[in-house]
Amino acid sequence: MKNSMLALVSLVFTVGVAILPVSHASAGPPEDVKSAMELLKSKTAKLGLPSVRGQDTVAGKAVPGLYFGDTKLNNNFTVVDEVQKEMGGTATLFVKSGDEYVRVATNVKKDDGSRAIGTVLDPKGKAIASISKGESFFGDVDILGKPYTTGYEPIRDSANQVVGVYYVGYLKQ
Repeated sequence: MKNSMLALVSLVFTVGVAILPVSHASAGPPEDVKSAMELLKSKTAKLGLPSVRGQDTVAGKAVPGLYFGDTKLNNNFTVVDEVQKEMGGTATLFVKSGDEYVRVATNVKKDDGSRAIGTVLDPKGKAIASISKGESFFGDVDILGKPYTTGYEPIRDSANQVVGVYYVGYLKQ
């Protein structure tokens, strides 16, 4: 009797644990954000190692040139648009310019429908706190006044210095 009661309690506990809800906070980034981030990183990696070279103008702003191999990504939307076409959502590459991270390739749109190139990663936002420590950030943030579920990861050059940021995100409904 004692053994069958113990088996019943064990079964109830096991089933109860199996059906408990899991929150996204403890489960890590949503699968679509994680998959889109991996796709963005793999597409840029195929071009070569990241580096910054020289100066370039993006939306009237002088910023360093962000390169992967010999391909300059400033004002080059091929990779971010391919990620959007394959995964939906939005994708951006930021370059580090002084203390700011500037969008140099993006399909995030401003209210007028134009690409938000030349705009900066929110200096008071949640993502910059993690990026400043060389860490990734996955979570909900406001981008240009709209709520997104996002992922941000540092872009590191061959000397392991953070030279930019990978971003992917999905507009929250």
